[in-house]
Amino acid sequence: MDFKDQIIQLSEKIAKQKDNIATEEATKTSFIMPMISALGYDVFNPFEFVPEMDCDLTKRGDKIDYAIMKDNTPILLIECKHCKQNLDLHSTQLAKYYAASNARFGVLTNGVEYRFYADLEKQNIMDEKPFLIVDMLDLSDSDIEQLKKFHKSYYNEQDILSTAQELQITIQIKDLLNKNFQQPGDEFTRYFVKCLNDWKSSSKLIEQYRPILKKSIASVINDIIADRLNVAMKTNEDKVIETVSEEGTSCEKTVETAKDLPNGIVFQDEEKGIITTQEEIDAYNIVRSILRQYVDVKRIQYKDHKSYFAINIDGSTWWWICRIYIGKRNRRIGFPKNGYKDNEWIDIESLDDIFNYAERLKSCLDIALGEANYWKNKK
Repeated sequence: MDFKDQIIQLSEKIAKQKDNIATEEATKTSFIMPMISALGYDVFNPFEFVPEMDCDLTKRGDKIDYAIMKDNTPILLIECKHCKQNLDLHSTQLAKYYAASNARFGVLTNGVEYRFYADLEKQNIMDEKPFLIVDMLDLSDSDIEQLKKFHKSYYNEQDILSTAQELQITIQIKDLLNKNFQQPGDEFTRYFVKCLNDWKSSSKLIEQYRPILKKSIASVINDIIADRLNVAMKTNEDKVIETVSEEGTSCEKTVETAKDLPNGIVFQDEEKGIITTQEEIDAYNIVRSILRQYVDVKRIQYKDHKSYFAINIDGSTWWWICRIYIGKRNRRIGFPKNGYKDNEWIDIESLDDIFNYAERLKSCLDIALGEANYWKNKK
């Protein structure tokens, strides 16, 4: 099982068990130690993992819950809380332990949320703001990639530090935007007042503009969502036209259904449980753009299935070039093997990664064309 699968599996476990975890110790055992193991560290090896490590500056016997070690030096301190605890109340405790060690990174966690800190502003003094926040109940591919940097096999202190400041600033910008989008602050509103009034502003204008700015932001966001929906519907209409000409499917019925689809979905067959997403269409268009120089692009078609999206030649389920799988937390591209008896799945981070497999796609196209020509000639 690869790292991503381990993290996703742990995420699913947390979602199922969090309401039944009664103590901090249970949180450590059920959620936090499995995370440490997923990061490649042996929790039974004292050279890698030290529970209750001394972090005593005040002679009070202060101890950090866990320390990850490398070459007899702590590289990551982990302070643990019960899974229902609010972490906002405990960052100062971690900062105190941090100052008593030589570690460059510290983690405050309740097993559900992980906040990663560094000492970017002043070495050995923990920054006030984390540079990475990972919510195990709301994981993204980016979160998993950032976690992977702390894996024993990939850990590189300087690489992490080089990206930590950008991540830290990104978190703060997102937080600032969220707050101002919900309730525009004075300075945020003043910027727009000045832009629209020859760089003049006043308290009266700020109060006048604030509710208008809030409505305008909401309107812009809604327009962006609407544009995305319109693109999805247009793509679906294009698909319907193709389907009509080849299979005789009712155009009016399918287009009407498209109008009621959620954002990001361009076609849905409720009876068969098939959902075609905009991302799958985007992947299809990428493959077509790669292969159009080798074959009439009209021959490159697709057929969606319940568990994968297949791109083929001439609409045949037999002569397929590749398969696309897009899940909530991972994406994969599959290629035929052993004369279509098997297929090889390869993880991709984004749809743009498909361009990295241009040569493989060309080889698979040749196989599909060869099969198609053989069977057509045989008829």
